[in-house]
Amino acid sequence: MVKFQIKDFSVWYGSVPALKNVNMDVEANEILSVIGPSNSGKTTFLRTLNRLSDLQSGFRMSGDVKFDNQDIAGLDAGVVRKRIGMVFALPLPLPLSIFDNVAYGVRMHGLKDKRELAVRVEESLKQAYLWEEVKDRLGESAFKLSGGQQQRLCIARTLAVEPEVVLFDEPCSGLDPISTAKVEDAMVELKKRYTIILVTNNVKQAARVGDRTAFFLGGELIEMDSTEKIFTTPKDKRTDDYIRGKFG
Repeated sequence: MVKFQIKDFSVWYGSVPALKNVNMDVEANEILSVIGPSNSGKTTFLRTLNRLSDLQSGFRMSGDVKFDNQDIAGLDAGVVRKRIGMVFALPLPLPLSIFDNVAYGVRMHGLKDKRELAVRVEESLKQAYLWEEVKDRLGESAFKLSGGQQQRLCIARTLAVEPEVVLFDEPCSGLDPISTAKVEDAMVELKKRYTIILVTNNVKQAARVGDRTAFFLGGELIEMDSTEKIFTTPKDKRTDDYIRGKFG
């Protein structure tokens, strides 16, 4: 099942092109790794999928982005962001308790029943591989958590509103190897329920978790294939050079 259909898609900020004529499909319940050097369009691609790019000055786009066969530009932006959640590079916990951080978005969407909230919070923390570490201190400030725990808390907060897609924008860029492994384990498990798109500067991470990998360069989609093929027999020399660390 195709979750996103993207055809002849371009993005500009003012007169500056950020994405150029991108064509690709994203399958449901896959992890799509997106790799490429800085300023290759990876984050713009991610932010456009849940309409965050709409908020940036000078943004304009052409082409088609369909989400479940619906034109994403014609959908309510708030509805899109509920269905397509996003986890950013730096964890941004709210100045609230661990429990209230996870419950925040759910409450904003109208769920008030305390029992149902508790169930949703527990389930989300379990999916983010954090429950066992915090279950006895849900009333404590989220700022008491380590950086890796805060990132998994932000993942739980995103999952709590029950999206269909989760976008990860370099979620492990500031984490130690142990925390990174926990986030990766969570992603692999989460794809059973969600479609995941992971932007990462860590090509080894892309290889570890991605079902397919897309390589962006200069705003263009250079190549997209199964992760095994991208990392062993890429079709484009630029892909091979990037993976081998010859630039980037």
